[in-house]
Amino acid sequence: MAVYTDVSDEELAAFVAGYDIGQVLSVKGIAEGVENSNFLLHTERGFYILTLYEKRVRQDDLPFFIGLMDHLARRGIICPEPVRMTSGETLGRLAGRPAAIVTFLDGIWVKRPTATHCRGVGSALAAFHKAGADFPIQRPNNLSLSGWRPLFEQAGDAADRVAAGLTDRTATALAELERDWPTGLPQGVIHADLFPDNVFFIGTKLSGLIDFYFACNDALAYDLAICLNAWCFEADGAFNLTKGQALIDGYEAQRTLTPAEVAALPILCRGSALRFMLTRLVDWLNVPPGALVKPKDPLEYDRKLAFHRRVSDARDYGLRR
Repeated sequence: MAVYTDVSDEELAAFVAGYDIGQVLSVKGIAEGVENSNFLLHTERGFYILTLYEKRVRQDDLPFFIGLMDHLARRGIICPEPVRMTSGETLGRLAGRPAAIVTFLDGIWVKRPTATHCRGVGSALAAFHKAGADFPIQRPNNLSLSGWRPLFEQAGDAADRVAAGLTDRTATALAELERDWPTGLPQGVIHADLFPDNVFFIGTKLSGLIDFYFACNDALAYDLAICLNAWCFEADGAFNLTKGQALIDGYEAQRTLTPAEVAALPILCRGSALRFMLTRLVDWLNVPPGALVKPKDPLEYDRKLAFHRRVSDARDYGLRR
């Protein structure tokens, strides 16, 4: 989450008047993340999150995102629920952007996850996959394999300004993935961005999942690979096998991986590492002037990719069978 678009007091008051949530008491920009403009909104009826959808989010995709949150909430997944306007709509316009208000979830995201947190995330991810199985709207993953080369070309030789040799390393990894990427794996709705700052906890109990604006249809095991990258590496870059074991155990307690998914997990982890390295690299090179945003380090995922290229067996991630 981030803030790219300023909203005047008058614009905000007029927008909120379309909802039955009372008058605005306070509003505060949320400065984390890289995608949309987000605000913590306090009204006479409580706390909410106000989101303005920025350029990377296509307006045609918004019914998928908003509908998915409604669908998941009805099936017991704790996530933000879109608030309807008095007109019945869930989407409006504010400051020239599509905008929505969703419910606020209690909890905090953990900066130093434990194995207990990882187990909870694995369980929640599998529950999400099962709950989304009958969601009727489809959305392709534009940031899967077919989207990585355009990102690489967008960064170009500027990658070497971030780290020496990054252009060549990325070109090699991308060519390998284009050659070896698995097909025919079980598909469904995936979150595609379940990083620690998108999962809330109260103590060690998971209290909600947020930020569904990368959700799409893709291989379910690819979502697990994203989580292994996001949750199971330490600050020094080492992979924590205990955390990986807990995350996979939590997932398989809800949904058992197929033999094909187990075999594909190392390359799926390589692919998810490359995906986040590339999007971080492009963002690092193209931060909008004046944006209240801290770009994330692409080299973190360059180092993770180097680790995954040495892995050939899912047991190296903590799979127990």
